[in-house]
This record gives sequence, C-alpha cells and structure tokens, in this order.
Amino acid sequence: MGQELVNKLVASIDAERVLTGEQVKERYSHIWRMEDSLNALAVVLVKDVEEVSLVLRVCNEAKKAVVVHGGLTNLVGSTETTGDEVVISLEKMNKIIEVDKSSRTMTVESGVILEDILEAANNVNLLFPLNFGAKGSAQIGGVISTNAGGLRVFRYGMTRALVLGLEAVLADGTIISSMKKIIKDNSAYDLKQMFIGSEGTLGVITKAVLKLVERPMSRVTAFVAFEEYPRVVEFLKYMDKGLAGTLSGYELIWGETYECMTSPPAAAKPPLPHGHKYYVLLEGLGSDQEADQFRLQTLLEQAFEKEMVVDAAIAHTESDLDWFWTIREDVHVVKSQCNNDQHFDISLPIPLIGEQIELMKKGLHEIDGVEKVFPFGHVADGNVHFIIGKRDTSDPLREAINDVIYGPLQAIGGSVSAEHGIGLHKKKYLHLCRSESEIALMHRLKSCYDPNGILNPGKVL
Repeated sequence: MGQELVNKLVASIDAERVLTGEQVKERYSHIWRMEDSLNALAVVLVKDVEEVSLVLRVCNEAKKAVVVHGGLTNLVGSTETTGDEVVISLEKMNKIIEVDKSSRTMTVESGVILEDILEAANNVNLLFPLNFGAKGSAQIGGVISTNAGGLRVFRYGMTRALVLGLEAVLADGTIISSMKKIIKDNSAYDLKQMFIGSEGTLGVITKAVLKLVERPMSRVTAFVAFEEYPRVVEFLKYMDKGLAGTLSGYELIWGETYECMTSPPAAAKPPLPHGHKYYVLLEGLGSDQEADQFRLQTLLEQAFEKEMVVDAAIAHTESDLDWFWTIREDVHVVKSQCNNDQHFDISLPIPLIGEQIELMKKGLHEIDGVEKVFPFGHVADGNVHFIIGKRDTSDPLREAINDVIYGPLQAIGGSVSAEHGIGLHKKKYLHLCRSESEIALMHRLKSCYDPNGILNPGKVL
C-alpha cells in the first residue's frame, strides 16, 4: 500500500520532489535535533496549493497519515513522525506575493520565513508586529497553525489578531480560500479562525493575508531590577500608563536565568549586575526618539524616587538595543547549559505569578534528577516559560516534572500552553485547562473536517 501511494505521488508530482529512503533519513523533525534522522514513508516538497490538494486527496483516499513540516521550531512534538506518514514540506512555498502599502497588508505563501516578512515590511516603512527568538527559522504557516505569541503580544495580540485572510486545504483536498484584505467582515462564521491554532489537525495552511501597521519611528528599551514580585506588577501598570499606550514589550527574567543568559559561554555581558531576584526588559515603540527617550528616563527616575525599582539601565544606541534584546531572544544559550532539557510555556493570572513560580521552583528542586531551573516569560500577558535541565530523558522524570508545573494550573485558572500549542507532548494534560464539553466539541470538529483522521494524527486530541 505504501509503495503504491508513493508511485501515485511520483506520477503526479516531479519525481525529484518526492523523497524516499535515504533522502528522507537525511532530514529531521526539529532544528534542535538535526542528528536524529527523520522516519517517514516519504517527504513531498510541494510548490503550490494545487499540489497540496493533490497529495491530501491521494492520502485521504488511502487513509494515510500526513504530517506537515515548516520551519521545525515546534516545541510540543507536532512535527514528530513514527515512520509510516507522508510528510508535506512547505519549504518551497516561500513567496511573498504582495506587499500592499495602501491596505497595509502582506500576502504570503505559508513557507515564508518570519524574518523575511519582517524585513519586507520594514522595507516599505511598515511593521509586522510578531516577533520571537525563532524568527530566523519559523515559517509563517507554522506560526499561524500554532497561533504563536512572542515578545509583543501585550500590545498587538497573538497571531490570530494579525491574520486577515487565509487559504487552507482540507483533508480531502478541498481548497478553502478567503484571501480578503478587509479588517471587518461579519458575514457568518469566520472560518479562518478554525485553522489558526489548530496545529495542522484540521487543514494545511497554504497562504495568508497578514495585517501590517505603520512602522514606529522610535524604539526605547531598558533593563530594570526588582527584589519583590508585587513591584514587577506595579511597575508594569506604571509604565503602561506613563508611556501612554506605546509600551510594547515587558519581559520578566528570574535572577538565575538572567545570570545564565549573561555569563560565559553566553556572549552577552550583563547590563545590570547579577544578584537581583527579578529583571524586566521593557520596550516602547513610539513616534519621536528624543522625546520618548526623555520620557522613559523621567519615568525611571520617578520610579526610583517611589522605591519601585532597585536598579535600571537604558539602551542609548542601536547597539545597546541589539545587546539587550539578544539576551532575551537567545534562549539557546540557556538550553546549552542543560544536559537534557524540558520546556514549558504556561499561562497564569498575573497577580499569582510570583508566588506560584516560587512554589514550582521549590517543587522542581526537590525532584531527584532535576539539575537546573530557568524561568522567564512575557509576564504582561501572563505567559511564563521554563527551561529545565535534568539528568536524563526517562518518562518517570519527565512526568514528575510535568506534575509540578501543570498540577496547580487548573485550580488557579491557568493553561498548560500559552503559545506553543498542545501537539503530542501536552495532550495528556489538556483536560486541566479545557472542560469535558469543550474537548468533546473539539473531537466533533476534528471528525467533521478530517473524518478519516489523516491530518497530524495523535496530536492535540
């Protein structure tokens, strides 16, 4: 059956773009594990929506599982395979089709790298607000299918707030296209939202119309240190009001994580001394660099007078901006300090973050096999990340760590996934943040969109 299906694909698509055997093994399922060969029946390098439709139609008729590969930066196992799947790779669907300055939109294929989108918008004095550390690898199709967040969610919202139009292909090959540039369209169901955040389980995203905004004329940044978590929240409210709606980023880094990010082998030096309990990296995007810089400095001076902060460093130049934000974005340096690493991205009510993270840290350090604990996050939207270093990759150790992180979330109204999705690794814990009736409705939607269950099977649900 497998070879017959591959023969059908080869007969319909250029043979050199249907990879099998050793060609498949030369690939991988995640950019952090390139040494692990991909295990799949075939990889199809599709070039347009019609080819995506053809592959899905053939696979659906054969009831053959399909997994979609983009930039392979997913952290919850959504791109993992077991050996019998057909992988659709979107890497050749990488065209920026149009940048429309008048409507402030960009139309792209799903394989376009996020950093290329940021650059294309910048070239016409516009901004695509989405930004995160993996921007140089992540493809926009994967970004949309996971409803990625990033560093500016506080001001601009998650990915779904930045998608105006979408083209996707259902499991049976049906092409659903709603590539409108308009912001307001209240004509019945907004079907594109079903694909955004569905992690490839309801359809394959092939094109998108992205919302752009005017490029800010100024960017101000500072690192600020605190000893008490309530001061972190107080300062957030103070700066949001003082910067009059221009606050775009508010990143909280716990002291042990900051020290790791700014000590050898990390290339970046610390803008503030080590030893404080909390560090905040904030960003404001405005219209007048000199005036905005002066306002930031004035607000920080007043915060010192109010004893709200204990130390601060302002970025004065472009190189300072790059220095400060490289510290936060280069989480790989934290990962590199772990013998084995386990990642989390949870959501918690903002007032509870300080106390809850301390309890989690205490519980983690009591587990035999946990070696290092590094928390950080986009605290202005309640999203905290953990990178945990551990002795081995055994299931008992992994589950013990999961229990400490996920255990308290249901009682406090949190979520096991703030922005990375559910994938394969978190589906066991979905019930902690979704009710039985919600999960039942998800199953019904999955059955409607993909009755044969071929799209990313075993993931999410």
